Amino acid sequence: MTAPALQRAPADTLLEVENLVKHFPIKGGVLRRTVAVVKAVDGVSFSVKKGETLGLVGESGCGKTTTGRTILRLEKPTGGDVTFDGKDVFGASGGQMKALRRDMQIVFQDPYASLDPRITVGESIAEGLEIHGVGTRKEREEKVREVLGKVGMHQSHMQRYPHEFSGGQRQRIGIARALVMNPKLIVCDEPVSALDVSIQSQVLNLLRNLQQEYGLTYLFIAHNLSVVEHISDRVGVMYLGKLVELADRVELFRKPKHPYTKALISAIPVPDPTVRRERIILQGDVPSPINPPSGCRFHPRCYLARDICKEQAPAFEEKAPGHFSACHFAHEVS
Repeated sequence: MTAPALQRAPADTLLEVENLVKHFPIKGGVLRRTVAVVKAVDGVSFSVKKGETLGLVGESGCGKTTTGRTILRLEKPTGGDVTFDGKDVFGASGGQMKALRRDMQIVFQDPYASLDPRITVGESIAEGLEIHGVGTRKEREEKVREVLGKVGMHQSHMQRYPHEFSGGQRQRIGIARALVMNPKLIVCDEPVSALDVSIQSQVLNLLRNLQQEYGLTYLFIAHNLSVVEHISDRVGVMYLGKLVELADRVELFRKPKHPYTKALISAIPVPDPTVRRERIILQGDVPSPINPPSGCRFHPRCYLARDICKEQAPAFEEKAPGHFSACHFAHEVS
């Protein structure tokens, strides 16, 4: 069944996500019937402009990785609509989706698990080109050499296997594998979280340089706000399957309008021993996505929570120009 067409997005919008939902069924009993669902993503909407980096942050388990994977249809969506470059992603046929995948690539979190240990680096990078029938064998080899050079690797590395490289080198290979298809959008799923801090900065700078050179658009998923602040143009904050704040990077870090965002920012270390930041300690654990709280999902841990927060879910609306928040008391946050 074809999804309904979305309202036409602005000309500079590359990715449009509307009310994205992804629930995972929990099976139980002898007949393996669905007894509950995990509401991993529960109504997320945002857009990404061409050439922009949108950072998506939140605690582990908030649904940010599932959001990225569902947008690419690596996970089957439960509901919602995704439009990429004017094309309906969820309504696309198999052949149409194959064509779309050339323009939508992903860099996975784990540089050790994302590469096939049985084939060489050159074969791994060229695999996408072969699947899509791009060029001759000689042309594909030349393209692989080119992208390896772009990510700071040597062409001699083509004949080596993944186990011969460090974590940072493997992630560069993963970036090369995505880049070789000349995509428009790359979903970066926590691409530096498994790397040493010194290597993180190198990979982040590489991603920024590649974006400028190729005109790439990034959906950058991370739980480290310092990393997101360094690379993003806008930042979206997720909590328990929902987007709770979305704003320009500078505006969000300067004047957050959701208590969860403010608590996350307060946990960022300040590289100056003479400066003390007021730390907001959230009480309790993240509720279960199987049975999320009524009203505002953040209210059991929120220092601003009142009766209305327990009863009525706040709308995700514009509190200031370009600054969206889902909080009844956004004006009291900053």
